[in-house]
Amino acid sequence: MTTLSDLHRIARAGLSDAGIADAALDARVLVEELTGTTRTDLLARPDMAVPAEIAEKLSAALARRAAGEPVHRILGAREFYGLRLALSPDTLEPRPDTEALVDLALPFARSICDKRGACRILDLGTGTGAIALALLSAEPRVSAIATDIAPGALMTAKTNAEALGLAGRIAFVRSDWFAAVEGPFDLIVSNPPYIPSVEIGTLSREVRRFDPLRALDGGTDGLDPYRIIARDSAAHLVPDGAVMVEIGAGQEEDVADIFLRQGLRHADTRCDLGGHARALCFVRQRGV
Repeated sequence: MTTLSDLHRIARAGLSDAGIADAALDARVLVEELTGTTRTDLLARPDMAVPAEIAEKLSAALARRAAGEPVHRILGAREFYGLRLALSPDTLEPRPDTEALVDLALPFARSICDKRGACRILDLGTGTGAIALALLSAEPRVSAIATDIAPGALMTAKTNAEALGLAGRIAFVRSDWFAAVEGPFDLIVSNPPYIPSVEIGTLSREVRRFDPLRALDGGTDGLDPYRIIARDSAAHLVPDGAVMVEIGAGQEEDVADIFLRQGLRHADTRCDLGGHARALCFVRQRGV
């Protein structure tokens, strides 16, 4: 008989032997998800019998993790802003740093709703739908158009919207940035690719092998998507609208300059949990 305590011990040892940096954490997440248990269960019922088929699933999951596949890719879902979101090969994993963008956008969206009764949002490169769905979940007066160039990502985002009961307030459009959408919008949000092409090969194997390259590569200097968004945002915004983007470490000044050249003023910044500038807000200057 295999017990819950046995599974935790086996998982920790297996991942540690494989050289996984966060072996204990990853082992705990895999065991808890696959057995439907919690840390409290381990303390209260360590001798709880675990069915053989669950132990076999864990063994397969541990092998995948030892080979470099991220935990949440193995599980097929990840939590973001309190929402459980399905993943697919065409989507990035929504990460905690991106919650800074939601934190920046939500007060603005609410202020627009208070002023006009509703807020219309455009989410460029939606992936799992994380940003748009977090905003819709937090503010019932918001509606959104979410775009992506990858059909698989749009399918995943739509599945997430349906699972969360938010499908009635969001539409999904296959589009290369603004190509297939018409405004105006109160707010444009995006977590675009921002890693310089030459740095892709230096990323961890978890990112390099399992995240979609298209969602990572921001061109020679990592800033090409910001140039496109800055160039076309004003034409898709209401006069008092805003565009908010996630950025990479150390990109704040360069991105702010790109938007300023297009008549969009840097109005606010939100930092991530590490204290780095992670999300920037830009507003149209008068006369633009």
